Amino acid sequence: MKDERAVTLIELIVVLAIIGLVVGLSGLALASLKASGESALHQALRQARGQAIRTGIPVVIVTNSARRMTDRFLPDGRAIGPNVDPLTGAPRDSTR
Repeated sequence: MKDERAVTLIELIVVLAIIGLVVGLSGLALASLKASGESALHQALRQARGQAIRTGIPVVIVTNSARRMTDRFLPDGRAIGPNVDPLTGAPRDSTR
């Protein structure tokens, strides 16, 4: 008589693989729910740069109307202005 209560190695591997998939997909779902840390200014600058690249026309965005500060994004992705890095076009950290 065989003892039928034992778990085979294949059954154990299949269960661990299923648990791994569920945990991995849960982690991805939770990561997508995280609120964006990007400020409204950073979003506007990123969108203006994308628009300049897509259309091929320079885009000017007013970042501070009281001081008349503007940023200009060129069609090649470069940026000119106080709130953007001229090499990458990425918004600068406003805390500096």
